[in-house]
This record gives sequence, structure tokens and C-alpha cells, in this order.
Amino acid sequence: MVKLNRIYTRTGDGGTTGLASGPRRRKSDARLVAIGDVDETNAALGLVRLEAKDGNPLAEALKRIQNDLFDLGADLATPETGEALSYEPLRIVDAQVAWLEAEIDRLNARLAPLTSFVLPGGSRLASGLHMARTVCRRAERAIVALGEREAVGAPALSYINRLSDYLFVAARHANDDGGADILWEPGKNR
Repeated sequence: MVKLNRIYTRTGDGGTTGLASGPRRRKSDARLVAIGDVDETNAALGLVRLEAKDGNPLAEALKRIQNDLFDLGADLATPETGEALSYEPLRIVDAQVAWLEAEIDRLNARLAPLTSFVLPGGSRLASGLHMARTVCRRAERAIVALGEREAVGAPALSYINRLSDYLFVAARHANDDGGADILWEPGKNR
């Protein structure tokens, strides 16, 4: 159970922050960058949900994803060191990745096949989903960079990768199942 009594502690004033497992790291540390980018992805999805009105199946899916992104942040905030902890760390699991895959397949089955790359845009909802997708890709790059230095669970990396795929397909869904997508026309303005 999370309990936050005080919002400011002053412990980060020197440029460090504490991980869930206790150790402090510089705020510029690769692990903190990855956690921050996941948090930014979550905030972008919060804005997107304002466009996905109640009753829109995307609204509930995005709410679930936002919760999963907190799980991902908790996973990243507890490095896998091989040392025993006094608690069971929260980790992204394969079932969370499988749920995203099922959602991608469900939405993709309705979409018109692509004949070109899609320009980010169309409806406000689709535009927001594309923006969240690009933020998610940044988070993925940060997690990959972290994984080059320290252990990162395979499900965590799979989840963030699959999430950007989901956001792309969801954006096409929000654009009238691809009917309102704006397609790239290579060399059009030469």
C-alpha cells in the first residue's frame, strides 16, 4: 500500500532520488531517465483520455494502460540485483504484454490495410494518441539504454515496445478505422 504523507522531503535537493529498493541515484541516472520517460508517457495518456469520451472503449483501455505504466515505473524503480528484498517487487508480467497484443489484434482487425506511412494527425483523439506514441518510443529508447548498463526485465521491455504499437493502431482506430488517416505521399512537394 502506498502512503504519501508529505509531498516534499528536501532529500532530492542535492540532485538525487531514492529508488523503491532504497538506494539513491543521481536524477540524471539512466534508470531515473527511463522512469521519467515512462511517467511522461502516462501523463500524455492522461491528456488523450480527455478526448476519449466515456463509453469509448479506448477510454477504459487507456485507463488500464495508465495503471500498468505505474507498474512499469515500480518495476524500473526496483533494480534486479539478485539480492533478496524484504518484499516482493512489483514487476511487469507476460500477461500484461499479452493483453496489449490482444487489444492490438482486436483493433487492427477493423482497420483498412496501409498503403503508405501514416502522418500523425486526423482527429484530435488520433493526434493525441500519435503524440503519446512518440513519447512512448522515447521511453522505450531510455529503457533499452538502461538495459545496456543494468538488468531490465524482458516483460518490461516487451510491454513498452508493444504499447507504442498499440498507440499507433489505436490512433488509426480513432481516425475512423483508418478511413481518415492522412497518408504520406513520398516526394510530393519536390
